[in-house]
Amino acid sequence: MNYRMISYYIGRILLVEAALLVFPAVGALLYNENTLISFALTIAALAVTGLIAINKKPEKNNIYAKEGYVIVALSWILMSLFGAMPFFFSGYIPNFIDAFFETVSGFTTTGSTILRSIEDLPKSLLFWRSFTHWIGGMGILVFVIAIMPKTESNSMHVMRAEVPGPTVGKLVSKLRATARILYGIYCVLTAIQIIMLFAGGMPLFDSIVTSFATAGTGGFAILNNSIEGYNSIYAEMVIAVFMLIFGINFNLYYMIIIKQGKRALKSEELRWYIGIVAAAVIIIALSLISTKHGVADSFRYSFFQVASIITTTGFSTTNFDTWPVIAKFVLVFLMVIGACAGSTGGGIKVSRLMILIKSGLRDIKKAINPRSIETVKVDKVSVEEPVVKSVSVFFATYMIVTAVSIFIVALDGRDIVTTATSVFACIGNIGPGLGAVGPYGNFADFSILSKLILCFDMLAGRLELIPMLMLFSPYAWSRKYS
Repeated sequence: MNYRMISYYIGRILLVEAALLVFPAVGALLYNENTLISFALTIAALAVTGLIAINKKPEKNNIYAKEGYVIVALSWILMSLFGAMPFFFSGYIPNFIDAFFETVSGFTTTGSTILRSIEDLPKSLLFWRSFTHWIGGMGILVFVIAIMPKTESNSMHVMRAEVPGPTVGKLVSKLRATARILYGIYCVLTAIQIIMLFAGGMPLFDSIVTSFATAGTGGFAILNNSIEGYNSIYAEMVIAVFMLIFGINFNLYYMIIIKQGKRALKSEELRWYIGIVAAAVIIIALSLISTKHGVADSFRYSFFQVASIITTTGFSTTNFDTWPVIAKFVLVFLMVIGACAGSTGGGIKVSRLMILIKSGLRDIKKAINPRSIETVKVDKVSVEEPVVKSVSVFFATYMIVTAVSIFIVALDGRDIVTTATSVFACIGNIGPGLGAVGPYGNFADFSILSKLILCFDMLAGRLELIPMLMLFSPYAWSRKYS
């Protein structure tokens, strides 16, 4: 294990976080809020820690898979610990575990909250809260790769550990150029949404922070009633469409930029994604119509909530906890699936669902005809057997972590719907669940143990399990496996 290189890399990441905190600090200054000192203290703590970590440049700068996973896991934990300080120092979240939970939820783009009244927070903290979504959506380590020089030979393992999906590769030959392309697309789409929301009558500040939360598919709203509080069909539709846009694999947008739009539209994952969304919208809308909702309102609420849940954003325009059982079942199903690989969404990803179903069908065919040679194909290309195996292992591990977490959270003595969906909401990075953690609820009343377990679930879900599991595994630190 190259400890010096791990420390050096994390030090640079903490310095980047210090620089990013300047934006809400300036906001505190502009709005003449009493949070300025809280941001200043946090920036100072990050700067000192970061400078100490990078004080001595390592002689060996090699990063392999193990170091990459450890760097990613430690970075996200430390970012969240430092990122919680403005909430804690300012006194608006006086319990540090609660502040840590809120910040982990922000960076992992989960959107679960312990706040009972969001509107009580000053604008600088609301900005930082939503900005963590935007930072975490694409990944702060991808951002570091994009802006830092001389990262090419070391960073592929870091990017593999942070970017969601069963595989990750370069869009172009240079890894840093790939990171810049991804962030360029991310910034442009965010700017377009800000302009469209502002043009539709939403205040500029609200347009910015809502777009941050949409881009990162996070779901932190600045109104207690989430997007419902704006009472604007235009804003709802803009946000719903952009949630779906940010749930698509960003590689497809690059294909469109280089004039390979037809190839992008032929993506099998994209077709599955659109098909799942369409089917879910119709099923939920019909179930609402059957309960005497109007046709227009049924499709409006269904479209927004399906877009919100499958992309794991978590915004709401109505209390879907009161919907028919079939509608809630579909939403829970969408919680598990999530968005496309290579997007800012969470869940197990549509591409993994495709591979799981196709590998299951292949095994059935082979059982019927053992001599047949069957391969799993995506986009008419055979998927390598190690990738198929890794998807199965990921799904099994995902279910095991979910089951263990539900068991521990159940010690709080809550009902099974609240307990189970709170874990699904956190490990899938969705935000709201059902029951006491529904769209009008929060996570404030969970025990400290449950909050820490749910924090682990949020981080594990965002980093796709392996980095967090490896960090706490003795195999990662044993010299025997170096």
